[in-house]
Amino acid sequence: MSVLYIALGGAIGSLGRYFLAQALGLALGGAFPWGTLVVNVTGSFAIGFIAGGASAGGRWVESPFTRQFLMVGVCGGYTTFSAFSLQTFDLLQAGDVGRAGLYMLASVALCVLATWAGFVAAAAVTR
Repeated sequence: MSVLYIALGGAIGSLGRYFLAQALGLALGGAFPWGTLVVNVTGSFAIGFIAGGASAGGRWVESPFTRQFLMVGVCGGYTTFSAFSLQTFDLLQAGDVGRAGLYMLASVALCVLATWAGFVAAAAVTR
């Protein structure tokens, strides 16, 4: 049953990302990826808000299915950047500043590098 919750949440999150990014792109133009930035920031806020409210010290009591639907499904479909942000926050909260910094640096650098590599590979294949 949890797979169904995650799939439904993922569909909702993906559609939310698409429509918000499209609307912001039309409103603000395409010179800067405002849609993606706003999606990543709001998704990170959302997963932090849900995790904070549902944590051991939080005030919300949620079932595992609800957390899976919201955090893995909706937030994961909306942006995986929210998961990255939560994992970084968890490392910082645990006092592991070095690993958090390494994770941030490695994630951003490697993802940009991977994007470049994918772009180059696609260009090579499509010649």
